[in-house]
Parts: sequence; C-alpha cells; structure tokens
Amino acid sequence: MFISLWDFFYGNFFRYWMKWILRQMTGKCELQRIFDTYVGAQRTYRIEHSLTYSKNKVLQEATRVVQSEIDKCVEDIMKEKNIVSEKDVSFKICMKACLLQISGYKQLYVDVENERKKPYDSDNMHHEKLLLKLWNLLMPKNKLKARISKQWGDIGFQGDDPKTDFRGMGILGLINLVYFSENYTTAAHQILSRSNHPKLGYSYAIVGINLTEMAYSLLKSEALKFYLYNFVSGIPTMEHFHQFYCYLVYEFDKFWFEEKPESIMYFNQYREKFHEKIKRLLLDSNVALTLKM
Repeated sequence: MFISLWDFFYGNFFRYWMKWILRQMTGKCELQRIFDTYVGAQRTYRIEHSLTYSKNKVLQEATRVVQSEIDKCVEDIMKEKNIVSEKDVSFKICMKACLLQISGYKQLYVDVENERKKPYDSDNMHHEKLLLKLWNLLMPKNKLKARISKQWGDIGFQGDDPKTDFRGMGILGLINLVYFSENYTTAAHQILSRSNHPKLGYSYAIVGINLTEMAYSLLKSEALKFYLYNFVSGIPTMEHFHQFYCYLVYEFDKFWFEEKPESIMYFNQYREKFHEKIKRLLLDSNVALTLKM
C-alpha cells in the first residue's frame, strides 16, 4: 500500500517538481542532464526511463519509434524540449544512439519471438538441412545412417527423431545449437565430450535447447538490457542474442562440473541455481559477459 502511494505521488507530483527545480538551476532538461552525467548502459537505461514516464506524448512515443523514423523523432524531441543544436552539439548524436539501442532491443525481441514460434517442420528442407548440419558439425567422423536413428542420442537428443525435442523453443533452439557448433567448433566438441562423462554427464542437445529458453526468458523480461546496451553501441541484433547464448552454454558446462551434481535427476535444481547466478550478473549496469576459452 505504502509503495503504491509513493509511486503515485512520485509519478504525479514529486518527480515533476524536482525536474522543474533542476531545470531552473542547471538550465538543462532531464535528458540533457542524463547525457552529462552517465555513459554506457546506464545512460541508455535512464534515457528510456525518462522518456517512458514523461507526460509529454512526443517523448513517450519515442520509446516505440521504428528505426527508420529515429532522425525525425530526435528532431521532434529537441523541438519539444527547446534544445538548440548550436548550444548542445552532442545532444542529437547521443539521443540517436540511445534510441537505436532502445528500438533495437524491442525489435530483437520480436525477431527472437518469431523464430521461437516457428515449429520444426520435417517437410521444410531448410529445417532438415540445418539439423543435418548440426550432426556434421558435431560428429564429422561419424556418418548418420538414417534421418530417424538412435544415433541422435550421441549428441544429446532424447529420441530417434530430434524434431520432437524442439517443441518448446521451435526452430530457435536448433539455430542456436548450430550457431555455437559452427562458430565455436572446438569448444562444442569439448563440451559434447564432457557431456558424456560417466558420472556428471548430461544431454548436450537437450541442455542446449533449455539454455535457449533461458536466454529467451531473460530477453523477454528485459534483464538483458544492461548487457546489450554495454555490448552493442548500435542496434542489438540476432547475432548478439546468439553470442549471449554461446556464453550461457560455455559457462553452464563449467558450472555443472564445478558443482558436481549427485545425478542428472537434480538438473532443474542446478539449472535454477545457474539462472540466478546469471540474473545477478545482469543486474550490474556495467556488466560485460564475454567468452573466455
């Protein structure tokens, strides 16, 4: 109850008057003060917050602008806030950079969601080629004897036909598996080998799909904002989402063997523990997650 009342008074009265007082003291609007004070992810995050909670419709709509309209949107903001380019030469550049990141994050979620919603289709030649590519990347010395085969278990699928394992994440799960195997082939072979450990082994492909779900849920909940705003100076894309997935795969394997679970039956417990670890890292506005192989 108290928190709700504070939110109401802060949003409707206190914040407005604080902004007005600071503008009189500094001669600058809140957006300009943010640019003067913050850099990196903190800057973009605070700009997004300021625009979202502004009572000015032009500013509110700026968080939903499409990339092709960003230049015009920046001009509109400057007009609304009476910002003159000659007096604040960096404002236009800084605002455009922030809006590219903000709109890019939203578009990235749309792109990821579109892939997630596409079910694996065995009648789709592209899907089939992608699946066979995964096999060839992970098992270059072992020929797949048949499309439906128990051999799929060798790379961590549950049944004879992998298509049933993609139901949760759709084609996105396969795309991520292939991306990691293609771009970090040596690491993929090492992790696949470790996943066959007699005591600490796990299903490589199934865990990979599970980590796609983790990456997706973090993106959806906006927990990846600090990471992506620091990692990408321009527009976040699918490539950056794949890179984050690769980080999860590599770090989860290390985490699993460091924790030494009693058995695979405790997977969900340790998966959640790893999830919480990643979420804590992502709370840092200066977060920088990089693959260290």
